[in-house]
Amino acid sequence: MKRNICINCKGKGLCGRSLCPILEKFRTMESVSSAVSSDGTIFGASPPAVFVGRYGYPQVRAGPMIPPEMDAAAAQVLEDPKQLLNMDIQDVIAERSRLVRASTTLNIRGSFENKLLLKSQELALSRSAVDTEAKLSKPLSCKLKFDDVLTPMGPVGELKDFDLAENPKVPRKVDYLGYDTDALTKDAVSELFGGGVDCQHITRLLSIGLLGQDRRLVPTRWSITATDDMIGKDFIDKIRDYQPIKEISVFSGGCFGNYFEILLVPRIYSFELLEIWMEKSVWSGNSSWIGQDMEGLDGKKGYSNLTGGYYAARLPALEYLARIRKQATVFMIREITPEYWAPLGVWVVREAVRKALGNSPRIFDTVEQALDDMATRVRTPAKEWKPSSRLLDDLKFQTTLDAFL
Repeated sequence: MKRNICINCKGKGLCGRSLCPILEKFRTMESVSSAVSSDGTIFGASPPAVFVGRYGYPQVRAGPMIPPEMDAAAAQVLEDPKQLLNMDIQDVIAERSRLVRASTTLNIRGSFENKLLLKSQELALSRSAVDTEAKLSKPLSCKLKFDDVLTPMGPVGELKDFDLAENPKVPRKVDYLGYDTDALTKDAVSELFGGGVDCQHITRLLSIGLLGQDRRLVPTRWSITATDDMIGKDFIDKIRDYQPIKEISVFSGGCFGNYFEILLVPRIYSFELLEIWMEKSVWSGNSSWIGQDMEGLDGKKGYSNLTGGYYAARLPALEYLARIRKQATVFMIREITPEYWAPLGVWVVREAVRKALGNSPRIFDTVEQALDDMATRVRTPAKEWKPSSRLLDDLKFQTTLDAFL
């Protein structure tokens, strides 16, 4: 829910922030527009990045994303979450908003002979930045994007022509699976991730129609969540055969005003996420909000009411359990504070949980002791978030079969 204060404020600082994310986008727009030549030509290294929209589905806008006049080293940073973590929120917005979405209208199924799409697919295969040249048929449109799923992106340009100025560097496994039309999408995603291909690369392959048997364009926001979900389900299949962890442990950490408390309990796998949006955080306005969703050993049924953040938070927890070859019941709190004043995308959740799980855990004898410890760092009083949890009641009262494992 966006706040009406933005309509009344128009950059006057009524929200109390030193920088307005809306005006920040327009400042970036001016610098990007000046880097496009008079005939609409853009030169720059794509990170690599592609974008597929969802409006008008099954007719969608799709194409490469190119930062004008940016070299390969600088462009590479724009698609690297670990590099973006080293920036402030305003810097992430400013840098990512330099990415021009050079797009054209394509049918999700019937456009695979289109030259512009074929070149975009060639770009998507690459593991590193690729020098590109694009020509736009219309001036840039200031339709910048940044929300809770998508990483900030710059203005839109109507793509007339597009070419790669160098050969993309394609990992062998990506090259193989990108042309293997017999492999199921979920199997291809699993094999790519197991082979060291990161989520961002897999997402763009899926989005631009390069994975699976039934190939089609997939809107980028859908492909982000689908990738997290498919990899997560693959991990669940593995860890259900592992023994439970031995100790009750709590991990803490976060980034960009997204703070996580992660409780692991020696039981069979289940997962619950509480999202606490504090007052004056990016979507909450003048009131706080608490959301909840969970799953058991069989995984999530249906789509989460917490949308893409649920799958992005679950994935690193499952990665951790698979790495230590154990299973556990996972209770996770995501508290979004006013420090998170502009949305940067669901990658923030994924990386914040990974960062938290990389810290040393605190060990406890009882779940109650662990929860009391977590409550000392969660700003929202425990009496407000504990009643929202279903899993905590299960931990206290439900008889389990863990003793027989």
